[in-house]
Amino acid sequence: MKSLVILGAGTSGTMMASHLSKKLNKEWEIILVDKDEVHYYQPGFLFIPFDMYKEKDVVKCKPDLLPKSVHYIPSKIDRILPEENKVLLEDRVLNYDILIIATGCQIAPEEVEGMKGPLWHKDIFDFYTFQGAVALRDKLRTWKGGKLVIHITEMPIKCPVAPLEFAFLADDYFKKRKMRNKVEIYYVTPLSGAFTKPVSSEKLGYLLKEKGIKMVTDFAIERVDNENKKIIDYGDREVDFDLLVTVPTNMGDECIARSGMGDDLNFVPTDPHTLQSKEYENVFVIGDATDIPASKAGSVAHFEAEILTENILRYIEGKELLPAFDGHANCFIESGNGKALLIDFNYNVEPVEGKFPIPGLGPLALLKESKLNHWGKLAFRWIYWNMLLKGIPIPFVSATMSEKGKKLN
Repeated sequence: MKSLVILGAGTSGTMMASHLSKKLNKEWEIILVDKDEVHYYQPGFLFIPFDMYKEKDVVKCKPDLLPKSVHYIPSKIDRILPEENKVLLEDRVLNYDILIIATGCQIAPEEVEGMKGPLWHKDIFDFYTFQGAVALRDKLRTWKGGKLVIHITEMPIKCPVAPLEFAFLADDYFKKRKMRNKVEIYYVTPLSGAFTKPVSSEKLGYLLKEKGIKMVTDFAIERVDNENKKIIDYGDREVDFDLLVTVPTNMGDECIARSGMGDDLNFVPTDPHTLQSKEYENVFVIGDATDIPASKAGSVAHFEAEILTENILRYIEGKELLPAFDGHANCFIESGNGKALLIDFNYNVEPVEGKFPIPGLGPLALLKESKLNHWGKLAFRWIYWNMLLKGIPIPFVSATMSEKGKKLN
């Protein structure tokens, strides 16, 4: 029997297990390895600090989400030996014919001096982890106001729009608590604008200004001064805070570093169109574990999974891989007051106005605030648990981006 091993049972790994269990014949055994048996709905971390979601809304058991035919091994991954087609676990060695790396990425606050210091989860918080989001919720419930600084350390990060969403939701949250006049909100970014794409950056930057959120750009943080409650960049610029909500450096899994397969941030060099490893032909990479220039977001992993499934089948059959992935991403952006925007883009086309998912009809509007987009964001949680992870296609949504119905220049 041949062996296909998937490393990581997060969004990408679970989707690949679901897709391939339906496609591979009985000659293949699918093995999935993950050290943690808890599966988190990570987009929900954004809502926990504002008491919009409870803990139970974002947590399920990983083995319960997998097809019965998939062999799940709860184990820490020591390292990959790609030259030998082996994976070393804590207590055994796995041989593979095909390997899929879906090990994701994690925050690394220790990369910035002082970030994970005495104020960590007291006056300095992340919301990119379950523990950080819950701790921040408890802080906000009793916080009396002051200067709130929302900060991004460096790119790439999971869901690049999430810090903006946090800023917009914070504005709305403090308004509803009738204390917005007691809170100064600053958005501090290493980018030169609100977002990475010019058109959407202008639109989102306008929303920040409209909501009275001050933006500090081109801020490359060097250290956090816990004693004086300041963040300091390499040019000695300082931003003081009463409450710091930061997005630390995002890095790939340490097992990638131990395997000698990653770049400086432990992301695996990956063909951006086929999702095959650039160095090993029987190794494929998906989701946040890749170094491709696409957003590290669930929608991207969803589109990648459909294309990667086809390419793995082609690899098994000895056919040429399809360079079909175009960097497609679509993201809802919560803007507060029960509204959201929706952006749809890829490697070559930036977010523009239009209709989605049916060109010209919608019903969702692109790059415009609407209550329907907000409800679409909330509905995505059901779609995630009941369709995406199970490998069930979403009607009218293609893995490659359609330019129809968009106002392209």
